[in-house]
Amino acid sequence: MTHYSNIVVAGHICLDIIPTINPFDGGLESFLVPGKLIDIGKAVVSTGGAVSNTGLALHRLGLPVELMGKVGNDPFGQIVLNLLESRGDKLAEGMIVSDSDQTSYSVVISPPDVDRIFLHCPGANDTFRADNIDYETLSKSGMFHFGYPPLMRTMYENDGRELTEIFRRVKKLGITTSLDMALPDPNSPAGKANWPKILADLLPHIDVFLPSLDEIVFMLGDKELQNQPIADGRLLKDISQRLIDMGVAIVVIKLGEAGLYLRTTNDKQRLETMGTSAPKDIAAWTNREFYSPCFKVDVVGTTGAGDCTIAGFLAGLFQSLGPEDALTAAVATGACSVETADATSGVQPWDKMQMRIKSNWNRKAPINAFADLR
Repeated sequence: MTHYSNIVVAGHICLDIIPTINPFDGGLESFLVPGKLIDIGKAVVSTGGAVSNTGLALHRLGLPVELMGKVGNDPFGQIVLNLLESRGDKLAEGMIVSDSDQTSYSVVISPPDVDRIFLHCPGANDTFRADNIDYETLSKSGMFHFGYPPLMRTMYENDGRELTEIFRRVKKLGITTSLDMALPDPNSPAGKANWPKILADLLPHIDVFLPSLDEIVFMLGDKELQNQPIADGRLLKDISQRLIDMGVAIVVIKLGEAGLYLRTTNDKQRLETMGTSAPKDIAAWTNREFYSPCFKVDVVGTTGAGDCTIAGFLAGLFQSLGPEDALTAAVATGACSVETADATSGVQPWDKMQMRIKSNWNRKAPINAFADLR
């Protein structure tokens, strides 16, 4: 284990309200009908967003973690803090409570075998600023992860100036940096932000970038990418090379049910200067490309699966694993996540998860173009 104290997870946090939805026939069109009364089960109430999902997943894996998010001084905010404290005595200590903002919340519509739908209120996330980060606490940390800036107004407005300032200040401390995204509504202010400009300014300060395929295709703003099939492999190679050319050391692209793709820079010096959680074996991480299909599980809910996948990868990097093992830990953590309705209850302690990986846990069929990268 690295000697640095913890991993800091900052950014978006909210309260998730997840009704239990029974199986139904006819697709969403027959389910979401105006005026129709739908019989549902009990609601799972949990914290959501990157701070909660990635942070609590790291905590359940057994990694030391500090959470930095923002909630309102209201009933939903108190529920968020109580839920965090119930997971660990000190998990809520780094949270900001604002008297002038309401707490963010989401109603998660997650029917069986159908991708989830979010009804989301951004709340206090929209006023999160660079000065909300506790840089003194962060200076003792081994890694800094920030999630969901497209769902936080101050993070994307003014061409992402506040977001870039956060990462500039963190890199100045010598901390390894990590960034996750979210897919905004194209017609929203976030969707209309100048993401190519934001990425150009931001990515030189990012060591590990972990977007989903849909997110990064949208944010690069290249319509040609939207027409390329994932199956032939050229799309992921093209995107990952672009991101590395923009300054990222390690690119991890989430492919949903298809798995996870990793590409690293061929610049050894870039990897060496990643900071506190730079790879110990630089050669093992230099100019590498891997693909990992998902493990087979019985899916109960997919909320937060991508965030938990990220937690598994960061845990591997923090503990000095090689790229292939870190990628395996990532898809394993994501698989455990979807076995429960909420994001993190299914995540197992690190040692127990490693035993499961080694017990001939079956995988889904890989994308043919990447079968030789496993």
